[in-house]
Amino acid sequence: MARVIGIRFKRVGKIYYFAPNDQELQCGDKVIVETSRGTECGEVVLEEKEILDDKIVSSLKKVIRKANKKDLDKVDKMLQKAEKAKEICEEKIKLHKLDMKLIDAEYTFDGNKILFYFTSESRIDFRELVKDLAAIFKTRIELRQIGVRDESKVLGGLGVCGRPLCCSSFLGEFQPVSIKMAKEQNLSLNPTKISGTCGRLMCCLKYEQDAYTDLLKKAPKIGAIVDTKEGQGTVIDQNLITGKLKVRLDRTPEAAPIIFELGDVKIIKDGKIKMKKEELENFKEIE
Repeated sequence: MARVIGIRFKRVGKIYYFAPNDQELQCGDKVIVETSRGTECGEVVLEEKEILDDKIVSSLKKVIRKANKKDLDKVDKMLQKAEKAKEICEEKIKLHKLDMKLIDAEYTFDGNKILFYFTSESRIDFRELVKDLAAIFKTRIELRQIGVRDESKVLGGLGVCGRPLCCSSFLGEFQPVSIKMAKEQNLSLNPTKISGTCGRLMCCLKYEQDAYTDLLKKAPKIGAIVDTKEGQGTVIDQNLITGKLKVRLDRTPEAAPIIFELGDVKIIKDGKIKMKKEELENFKEIE
């Protein structure tokens, strides 16, 4: 077991574990730590606790100290410098006519490196751009290509629900989302209805997936052959939340389907949730 605290370096970024180094720290405290990028200033978001050693993926670094006023002033100064650096970088991108969109710029706490984040639909040869930027800023330059999900996380915005984007308001890390989730939740497979502002599948498809997975273990799927009090039939529709099934009886195939409660039917042969090849192709770009 190891005693750790959780520190975040961006407002809604990933949480990293550090050794508290016998310091009394509380959530909201700003601290100075040593990272793979150098010295950084982060915020304590998880108070001291014990975790299993196998949960630590790399060597546990220690908190150097609690940030003082001088450190916080330096953080503000670096944020201002990053804004100016972003403006200069955008000008240089236009000058070099590069097909890339600059999303954000960030100085490390010690000022030894500037990171520029950008998106592009193709590979970019930005060697000349880096040379220009290095000549201007006299420090190490790093350009990182990010995806459209990361772009939305940085820029923020409103989702189709009218609320701030989950990724920019509380999601520390992206969870894998697949079109199979939309299929299992019986959602309309319409790209405009199940994709978010970033153009990828909505992150919220993941929120209820565990519940749907559990319900699908108990309920017959569409196409299942079931036995009811009215006779044998085939499930043609289901509502997992209400527990109601629409069954077409074998003895009256031309008649309207009958609605049964989940507990009133017995599965003879279950169906399968299938993804058609065309569906997989149509949604390949938004997964």
